[in-house]
Amino acid sequence: MAKLRLLLAGFGNVGRRFVEILADRKSYPGLSELEVAIVAVTTGQHGAWVNPAGLAPATILETYRTRGGFPDSRTTLDAVRTLDFDVLVELSPLSIAGRGEPAIAHVREALSRGRHVVSGNKGPVAWAYRELSTLARARGVRFLHEATVMDGAPVFNLQRHCLRGNTILRLEGILNSTSNMVLGAMERGLSLAAAVAKAQAMGIAEADPSADLEGWDAAVKLTALTNVLMDADIKPEQIWRQGIAQLTPQDLAVAQSRGRRIKMICEAFRTDAGIQGSVTVQELPLDHPFARAEGAGSVLRIHTDLLGRLIIAEDGPDLSTTAYGVISDLLALSECN
Repeated sequence: MAKLRLLLAGFGNVGRRFVEILADRKSYPGLSELEVAIVAVTTGQHGAWVNPAGLAPATILETYRTRGGFPDSRTTLDAVRTLDFDVLVELSPLSIAGRGEPAIAHVREALSRGRHVVSGNKGPVAWAYRELSTLARARGVRFLHEATVMDGAPVFNLQRHCLRGNTILRLEGILNSTSNMVLGAMERGLSLAAAVAKAQAMGIAEADPSADLEGWDAAVKLTALTNVLMDADIKPEQIWRQGIAQLTPQDLAVAQSRGRRIKMICEAFRTDAGIQGSVTVQELPLDHPFARAEGAGSVLRIHTDLLGRLIIAEDGPDLSTTAYGVISDLLALSECN
């Protein structure tokens, strides 16, 4: 089996964890079938590194640790346009203000050149899925994106392999880890600011948590799910949003006194006017399956016409969980390589 030559775009937390796993292959016997070589790493602010013969994962990590970046100055788009590779692994940061760019441009260019794409960036799926999936089919390559929603939980793989013949009627769940963790901390009496600071210290929340607190991240994930699982063509701006920034510990305490928990709930459903979606703050009874989601956990309920309702829950995800989403897509590509 020939090695898949990877262009790794982005070297943030998930990218580094992915490379750490590759550097420690002996600890993961299930990866014996994964044959990859990283021929380039590009970043937005920390340089790039190219070696057509392949870069050793341990050397990539050590160079980044000691130098704080890489020796080349080329951009990701230039690398995608000019280098020889088999798979673009798109792990650059999501830009909500840029409506998924520049990641969409990276993916479009790779697919246009007949290269596979594995994306952990939600932007291309949320803002350009129909265009990009059509382009992938036309070029005879694959556009995979398991790591974009619920980390590495097999959401898209489930639909692709196990729900064939079903029409998905409705999606609902908790999709934003930061807001769920913050709400849990506020239930224990912390202020919103203190809860956010705790999530940041744990590496769950971003330095600017507004996308999580205002429901934007949840809306982007819901849009990605809806576009793929329900064959929609909507954008995150069309999702009605309600955030949690206005809540106080007292609000959560009052809900608890009534035997209820406050959660940020995502919903998408079919109507006569088309598919509609929302992110809302709701009080749920304690026996509701979504009320049981703790910490950084996520949960998704899928309503189908034939199989009925199916729940997928993710308990205690970490960076390895998200990196596995990338690895599972690469394994899928290895099978047809």
